[in-house]
Amino acid sequence: MLSIVATLYNSTATVEPFITRCLAAAKAVTDDVEIILVDDGSPDESLEIACRIASADPRVIVVELSRNFGHHKAMMTGLKHARGDLVFLIDSDLEEDPALLGRFHEVLAEKSADVVYGYQLRRKGRWLERVSGNIAYSFFNLLIPYPIPRNHITVRLMHRCYVNALLQHRERETAIGGLWVITGFKQVGVPVEKASRQATTYSYWRRWRALIDSIVSFSEVPLVAIFYLGGAISTLSVLVALWLVIHKIFFHLAIAGWVSVMLSVWFLGGLLIFCVGVIGIYISKIFIETKNRPYTIIRNVHHRQKVGQDDSGTRAG
Repeated sequence: MLSIVATLYNSTATVEPFITRCLAAAKAVTDDVEIILVDDGSPDESLEIACRIASADPRVIVVELSRNFGHHKAMMTGLKHARGDLVFLIDSDLEEDPALLGRFHEVLAEKSADVVYGYQLRRKGRWLERVSGNIAYSFFNLLIPYPIPRNHITVRLMHRCYVNALLQHRERETAIGGLWVITGFKQVGVPVEKASRQATTYSYWRRWRALIDSIVSFSEVPLVAIFYLGGAISTLSVLVALWLVIHKIFFHLAIAGWVSVMLSVWFLGGLLIFCVGVIGIYISKIFIETKNRPYTIIRNVHHRQKVGQDDSGTRAG
């Protein structure tokens, strides 16, 4: 059985052709297929269109979340509902071609892999987006013990054993890209040509937040760096103090430096606030995790019942 999992957010224009292309691509792999669509509190008509299709096609299941929880959490919810021996995860915006399923299935069998994922040889977008993305990947991989494949994208084909292992992660605040890697198993990358859209739901601010969340979720390096930074500044201050004392005793020179003192105070004050902020981010993550709130909250699961079952069309989540 094959499960195709995708999320819906502002997907009015693509949800119908996405389902059609997914079903066409699945024919090359198996006749036993289901499509899990997770509506992540989409403000447009994506849910209504998906539900209309699901009411006519029992292969389509729509998981309606109670609000917007975020792309990564919605994907994990979709994976939790998937029942297939193979699970194909892909975005519904058609930037990633559903026809990649056939190619990924061939690589999965040829390489005896557990996961086949897509990556871009060259990032799309304007120069600022490309440069900032490359810097973010380099900085992130510098701080974590398990490097993230550069320019990897959502689309991937996974065996059930890998999906089960992935779902064992219970973090409430995390980045799914890191979870994909630390879960392990044999993973093979395939270069993919990704289409570009004029509009995107990921602003630079959201990408910046995603980078910060990724770092604090998978790396303790910033906390360790604060310790060494404090030690370095303390050592430097002792050396400067000795230098000033030597000049005063042996050369009778007093360094009159009101400006340098003020600059030092401002620098150390800003550095102290920055370090406290880093610690605060980690503490906030601990605070959220200790609440043990649900990953997502499901309002309804919409699907067409099979013959012999209640044909109400929905069931409570």
